[in-house]
Amino acid sequence: MTTERVGLIKVGGKDATVIGNDLKVGDVAPDFSAHASDWSVKRGLADTEGKVRIIAAVPSLDTDVCDRETRRFNEEAASLSKDIVIEVLSMDLPYAQKRWCGAAGVEQVMTLSDHLSADFGEKYGVLIKERRILRRAVFVVGKDNKVVYAAYMPVLGDEPNYQEVLEAAKKALSK
Repeated sequence: MTTERVGLIKVGGKDATVIGNDLKVGDVAPDFSAHASDWSVKRGLADTEGKVRIIAAVPSLDTDVCDRETRRFNEEAASLSKDIVIEVLSMDLPYAQKRWCGAAGVEQVMTLSDHLSADFGEKYGVLIKERRILRRAVFVVGKDNKVVYAAYMPVLGDEPNYQEVLEAAKKALSK
């Protein structure tokens, strides 16, 4: 049975229902399936085995904050080790993500759509039931698939602490 929680976040001024449980540092990160821009199925962890992953959940690439966050991670990716992968997940359809990435010049991060199954949203505790969007959160998952950083933004419009995320990823790389 899937856990439903109310009172963690507001959407449109009302309490929203979040599906799934929050992940904590030390948890084994669950693998998940999502769709790439060509609709191929990607396994978020299995397809990036042996790498450190920065996984960002965003409501929609077509919003100002998500646009800014994804562009920032794309810029940061250029200076990171090739052993660090950045995945940005939203409920946007794959072809909408492809269009956005083309227009934004985003090529360093992998955008993935959780639209069809919400597999990621449920497993990572970020699916907002009423709007069927993801709440903003960032995770760093080590090469051993353990969560080394987890931050759930208390408000949809809050950006993550990029320095903390990047430092956690670099530290995980040395383990």
